[in-house]
Amino acid sequence: MLFDQGKAYVPQEEKFFDDGREEELVHFITKKTDLRNSPRKILAAIDEYARTQKYLMNVGEDKGHIVSGIIRKRRPGIMMELGGYCGYSTILFADEARAAGGRKYFSLERSPKFAANIKALVEFAGLGDFVEVIVGSSNESIQRLHNNGQVKNIDMMFLDHYKPAYTTDLKLCEALGMIGQNTVLAADNVIQPGNPPYLKYVRSTVQEKRMALTLASPKDTESFGLRSAAQYGSVEELGAEAKGDPDLVYRSELVNSFEPSGVPDGVEITWCLGKSEE
Repeated sequence: MLFDQGKAYVPQEEKFFDDGREEELVHFITKKTDLRNSPRKILAAIDEYARTQKYLMNVGEDKGHIVSGIIRKRRPGIMMELGGYCGYSTILFADEARAAGGRKYFSLERSPKFAANIKALVEFAGLGDFVEVIVGSSNESIQRLHNNGQVKNIDMMFLDHYKPAYTTDLKLCEALGMIGQNTVLAADNVIQPGNPPYLKYVRSTVQEKRMALTLASPKDTESFGLRSAAQYGSVEELGAEAKGDPDLVYRSELVNSFEPSGVPDGVEITWCLGKSEE
C-alpha cells in the first residue's frame, strides 16, 4: 500500500492548530458560494486548503474512506464523533450516515471556537438538520446526552479527540448501556501518535477485562509520554473513570492507512458482538 504524494497536505508546523487557521478555513470555504449544499465539494476544498496553504489535522481521504465504508456497511441510525475539530470528519461521515438512512449525527467538540467553525461549515454543507454539535468536555457531553434521553444507544462512534480519553469515554458509554451488540467503534490515530491503552482495552478478552478491574492502577496517561503533550498541549485532567462493562465482547482489528500528510497511521475498527454468557 502506497501513499499518493500528490495529495499530501503541506508539512505540519511546530504550531499547527488553534492559531486562526480554522477560522481562515471557514472563510476560504464559505466565500465559494458554488460549494453550498455540496458536502463532497466542500471536503475537496478543505483538502485543497490543507494542500496549498496550511496543514489541518483532519482524518483525511485515506482513513476517511475506511470509516465511510464501515458506515455504508453498518448503516448507523445514531452516530457520534468525539472530536470534530474543523468539521471535515463531521461533513464526510454525516453525509455518508444520512445517505445510509441515519437519524442523527452528534459531533462532540470541547472547544467553543472549533464548535462554532463546525456549525458554520455543517450549515453551509446543508447538513444542519442532521448534525447536532455538542460543546463541552466529551465525558460530560456523553453523560448529558444520555441523561436527557437524546442518546440511549450508539450504533457507531468515531473517536478522534484527546487520546487518553478514548478509553475512559468508551468505558463511560459502556457503563451507561450505550454500547451493545453491533455497535461499531472507529478509532483514529492509533499508530500516529498512537494509543496503547485503548488498543489494549478493545483487544482484551472478557476475562482479561474482569481481572483488570480487580487491580488498582493509576490512569494510564503516562503511556502517551511527550507525544501527547506535543500534539495536544498539557495533559488534561480526565474525569473519574467509569468501570465500563467488562462483559462486552469485542472483535477488533487495525486497518493500516496514512495521515493526510503521508505519515503511516491506522484506524482501529471494533465491533461489539454482545455480552458474554459466561
